[in-house]
Amino acid sequence: MTSRMHTPHTTCPSCHEEVFLDELVGGRCPLCGYSLDEDDGTCSEYEETLERSDLGWMIFQLFVFKRFCSRGASPFQVMQVLSRYEELAQCNPADAEKMQFTLEVPMGRLERLLPKRCAKCGKIFFSGGKAVISGDLSAPEHPKTYICPSCNQ
Repeated sequence: MTSRMHTPHTTCPSCHEEVFLDELVGGRCPLCGYSLDEDDGTCSEYEETLERSDLGWMIFQLFVFKRFCSRGASPFQVMQVLSRYEELAQCNPADAEKMQFTLEVPMGRLERLLPKRCAKCGKIFFSGGKAVISGDLSAPEHPKTYICPSCNQ
């Protein structure tokens, strides 16, 4: 039994069972018949769907997603902005660079207590309202602005 433990073995990617290499039948799994000789460690299912050109878009999405979620924006809202940006980029890349967005973010405890100036009407308010970040994706910074309860409706 101890000599069997040191025998080279692998896990079949098809049936997920442990298979000893000396039990292979013509390079195939004896349980399901999956060819283990052709498997080079990569998953062929993803090679067909994921192209190298998609990698840049995925990195961009991750960067934007992490940036806005770290500011407190809802992941659902961020994904809506990204899908809208993708649609614009396919139709007209120049319009996509100038795409405006507005995301609601939570206010901190101190922010809720301090006076704030409404970005729409200019009134000063103390409670209620909401905080938003807005701008376009090409801008390096997205300042937080506040909207009073009367303009929020």
